[in-house]
This record gives sequence, structure tokens and C-alpha cells, in this order.
Amino acid sequence: MRVWKEAVLAVSLMTAGAAFAARPLTIDDADPVDTGRFEVEAGAAYSGDSDCDHWDFPVGLAYGVLPGLAVGAGFGGQFEERNEVLESGAKKHHTESGVGDLVISAKWQFLEECPLGARHALVPSVKFPTADEDEELGSGETDYDLMWVASRAFGEKAGAHVNAGYSWIGEPDDEEVHDVVHYGVALDYQLTEAVQWVGEVFAEKELSDGADTVVQYSTGFRWSAVEDLVLDLAGGSKIKGDAPDFTATAGLKWTFGGE
Repeated sequence: MRVWKEAVLAVSLMTAGAAFAARPLTIDDADPVDTGRFEVEAGAAYSGDSDCDHWDFPVGLAYGVLPGLAVGAGFGGQFEERNEVLESGAKKHHTESGVGDLVISAKWQFLEECPLGARHALVPSVKFPTADEDEELGSGETDYDLMWVASRAFGEKAGAHVNAGYSWIGEPDDEEVHDVVHYGVALDYQLTEAVQWVGEVFAEKELSDGADTVVQYSTGFRWSAVEDLVLDLAGGSKIKGDAPDFTATAGLKWTFGGE
């Protein structure tokens, strides 16, 4: 039950938990919040299969400190329904809930446009173990991540985003864990003035002998309900590896402040 959760959360701990992931996707874009402005992201996310149903309720806040540089923090709550098959064949069902881990991030757009027309950014992140380790809602260890992000527009309606990162995973005293590499690509297309389609494929691999690459996809929509407020909805599943059978998320991004 916990295997796919640990693998999937390794890539999401530095993205979905922070205030920079380009909701409703895991893949980020290279554009930090404008200087002097705040950006709030909030939502609900589900992932599950026959063994475990997991809900997250993340909230993130980012602030544009300087041109091309923003800082942010992500937190939230979580809830799980776990189904375990005992040796007798009977099924054991129980629930756990609590706060999630705290993630502090920065986004630095170090190149506004390269010769290929792409914008480039670096996103360092730190995950602090505020989730309950005893109830298996967190690892109880501090993790670090560094991610490179590139974004490029194609005309006035389409865009592409590429991520590649490395996660240094904190190792508990009684368990052997390994660092993780993660990467992926996302596309977006403006269907109407207010509605945008988004889609992504992303993968991660634990750096241990025999570890499989986990690949997932997600697709959905963004709706600019009013100025500075964007609502979103997306769903996805696994392509290969030990990952949830189904994922879904819905939420919002609200930008305010500044001149």
C-alpha cells in the first residue's frame, strides 16, 4: 500500500506541496510571480487504488520579491482510507488524517529568453517533516530538491514546459531510501479567451538497483473566472510503474497586490 505512495510523493513533495506548481499540473512553468504581487493556490487532490485512497488539501502562498525571483511556502492537510488484506483473508479498513509536510521554495528565472525562445528558471525546495511519521503520513525526514524549468510559447495560444529535477531524500534510521530523479513535459492551449486546456506526462526514478521508472499522465482545464482568479480541474492515471490507478485535482489560483 505504501510503496506507490512513497514513490509518487517523492516527485510531488517539491511541486504540488509548494506554491509554484502550475495548477492543476505537477509540471511547473518558468514564470515567477510578478514583483510585489502575491499568489495563493488552494485545492483538493485525490489519488488511489484498491489498497489506499488518499486526499490532500494543499494551500500555497508565493510572493514576488524581485524581478525574476519569488519565494513561497506550501502546507495543508491530508486524509487516507487504507484497506489491508490480512493473512486470514479478511479485510481491515481504517483511516488516518493529519497535516502535511511544510515545503519552502524559491523560483529564480535566470534567463528570460534563450536562442531557442525559451524562458529558464531554477526552483530549489526544502520539505520539512511536519506530517505524522508514526501514522505513515510522512517520512519524518527533511528532503531537498533542485529543479530546472524551461517554458516556451508557440504563437499566441500554445505553450510547452519542460522540468528536470533531483530530490535528496532524507533517510530514516530504520529504513533504506534512495534519492530520486524526476522529469516531464506539459503542454497548454488556449481554447477560448477564458478556457485553457492543459496536459502533461511526468516520470520519476529512484536511484537504486532494479528500481522501475514510474510514468504518469494528467490532463485538464483552466478557467479564468474573473481577473486574477483561475479555477482548475484535472485527472490522470499511470502509464507504467507502481503508481495510483487514478488521480484527480481541483482548485484555484488567486493573484493580488502590487500596483
